[in-house]
Amino acid sequence: MSLPSSWPGLSPAIESRSLLINDLNVHILEARPASSPTDVPPPPLLILLHGFPELAYSWRKVMVPLAQAGYHVVAPDQRGYGRTKLRTTTQTHDKVAFEDDLAPYRMLNLVTDLVALVYALGYREVASVVGHDFGSAVAGHCALIRPDLFKSVVMMSAPYTGAPVLLPDQDPPAKSVAQSVNEALAMLRPPRKHYTVYYSTSEANANMTAAPQGLHAFLRAYYHVKSADWQENQPYPLPSLDISSLALLPNYYIMPLNETMAEAVAQDALSASEVEKNNWLTEKELDVYVSEYATTGFQGGLNWYRCATDTQWSRDLRVFSGKRIEVPAMFVSGKQDWGVFQYPGAAEKMRTEVCQRMEEEDFVLVEGAGHWVQQERPGAVVEHLLRFLKEL
Repeated sequence: MSLPSSWPGLSPAIESRSLLINDLNVHILEARPASSPTDVPPPPLLILLHGFPELAYSWRKVMVPLAQAGYHVVAPDQRGYGRTKLRTTTQTHDKVAFEDDLAPYRMLNLVTDLVALVYALGYREVASVVGHDFGSAVAGHCALIRPDLFKSVVMMSAPYTGAPVLLPDQDPPAKSVAQSVNEALAMLRPPRKHYTVYYSTSEANANMTAAPQGLHAFLRAYYHVKSADWQENQPYPLPSLDISSLALLPNYYIMPLNETMAEAVAQDALSASEVEKNNWLTEKELDVYVSEYATTGFQGGLNWYRCATDTQWSRDLRVFSGKRIEVPAMFVSGKQDWGVFQYPGAAEKMRTEVCQRMEEEDFVLVEGAGHWVQQERPGAVVEHLLRFLKEL
């Protein structure tokens, strides 16, 4: 594995180091203001949380501008990802395996990882926790559970809908929403399946790491079809959560029943000339993801989906049922990102029910960006983040 200092697009101003936190050796990328002497209070802290299948590296384009604006910016490889590893283990294998204990990957423990990281960095409060994709849910829960520590929150690309509802007559509910939806999708003609349920299967990791087209080609296609470069991404609010509405989503969300994710995205892979034109994820930058996932596999990240689709792993969050985010909140996504609307009503619930302090101007859809908004349009993301932070 190459050293982060050699990764393309990673500024020399971004440092790589690891911290021992609980049961983890957490790898972080870190950028500081140019002038931050040790004899003055430290600069305000920003925590940036990646999603799937990404890494701390996904924030490379926004970290230095945020640091130049006066912030201490930290992006960790989250549990199960990249160079963050278990510090002690009785496992007989180096990679995360499907058979491993899922308890460490449940949401409440992911939040605990972040609280421990903040303290390990020497801070007692965070100016803002920013989460993209699955990291959005972690950031949302951080702000919900510890508003004393996380003073504001930015959710990106995936609307946050709060803690699970407490149903006294079901302990826990028998099925998750994704599981129930998946059963109905299988009845469509042609039959379909929900991607989160597929990601929860024992085959998903091998399907992707050993994709027929190769790992590099698979990741190139996957990042492409969820970006603004794929012209089919013209999202809009779906009318309801019924199956006929969900069937309108692209194959990377509502998959053909008998296809793997590698097969589902292969038909829309880029041509060689299209790859050459891509300036937001060059071949050398893509190679960083390929190298890291070739080493670790995807199972660590897939375990997050397994916890999300099995209600037993979210039962401890029900103590926060009905609680709202009290700190200032913002949502940022690409305008060509179906993630905003993949769950009908989720964005509106976030804006009107879950977040007490999300202003109208702080629900932002960035032109010319899809799901990977901080990589596709980093300048716009920095602009919106700094505006939001300035207004706090």
